[in-house]
Amino acid sequence: MNGLKTAVLMVTLTLMLVAVGAVIGGRSGMTMALIIAFAMNFISYWFSDKIILKMYGAKPVTEAEAPELYSSVMRLSMAAGLPMPKVYIMDQPQPNAFATGRNPAHGVVAVTTGILKILSREELEGVLAHELAHIKHRDILVGTIAATFAGAISYLAQMAQWSMLFGGRSDDREGGSPIAAIVMMIVGPIAAMLVQMAISRSREYKADQGGAQISGNPMYLANALRKLHMASHRIPMNANPATSHMFIVSPLSGGSMMKLFSTHPPMEERIARLESMRLV
Repeated sequence: MNGLKTAVLMVTLTLMLVAVGAVIGGRSGMTMALIIAFAMNFISYWFSDKIILKMYGAKPVTEAEAPELYSSVMRLSMAAGLPMPKVYIMDQPQPNAFATGRNPAHGVVAVTTGILKILSREELEGVLAHELAHIKHRDILVGTIAATFAGAISYLAQMAQWSMLFGGRSDDREGGSPIAAIVMMIVGPIAAMLVQMAISRSREYKADQGGAQISGNPMYLANALRKLHMASHRIPMNANPATSHMFIVSPLSGGSMMKLFSTHPPMEERIARLESMRLV
C-alpha cells in the first residue's frame, strides 16, 4: 500500500510541475519545467550522495577503525540480502543517522559520533536496520526525486514572479490567465512541499517496519527512537532543511509550526506501530 501511495504522490508532483510550467508560460513553460526537472534529477541521481556526505563532513571508516559498527552493518546487510554498504561517521554531537546512494550497489550508511555514545548495540542495530531498509526500498532515489520536483516547482514560481514584475508575460499568448498564474505561484510551492512531506512520511513508516524485520526485534528501533527523539531537542545540529528528510529523526528543532511541516511522522505514532509489531 505504501508503494502505491508513493507512486500516486510522485505522479502528482510530476503533474504539478507540468501544470505550473503551463500556467506560467504555456507550451514553452511546460518545456522549461521538464528541462529543469531532467537536469536536476540527473545531478541528484549521480551526485547527491557525495554532496550530502561532504556537507556533513562524513568520513569513511574501515572495519579496523570501527569494528563493532562495521560488523553490525555487515551482519544486518546480509540479513537484508543487500551488498555491504560503505560506512561513514559524522563528527556531530547530535545522535542521528542517514542512508544515501542511488541504489543498493552504491549504498552508504552514515552515523554521527553522538549516536554511537548513547545507544546500546541492540538499539544501534535497530537504527542501522532502518537505514538498510531505506536502501533496500530505494527510498533515497524516491526522496531525492521528490525533493527535486518540489524544488523545481518553487524555482519556476520564483521565475514567474520576476517575469511578472518586469512585464515578461505581456506578449506571451500561450501563458494563460495572469490570475491563474498568480494563484499557481502561491499555491504550487506549498502544495509541492506538502506532497514531498507525504512521500517522506510514508517511506519512514515502511523503513521502520522493514528495519524491525531485518533486526529481528521491533523494540530495538522503538527504544532507539525514544532516545534519539529526546536527544535531538537537547543537542542542536546545523542541518540544511533540504536534507532533513534523510535523517532517521529530524535534526531540526522548532515549535508547533515546524512539527506541522515536518518530513517525519509523529514519533509517538512511529513507536506505537513498532510496539504493535511485537504483539503480532
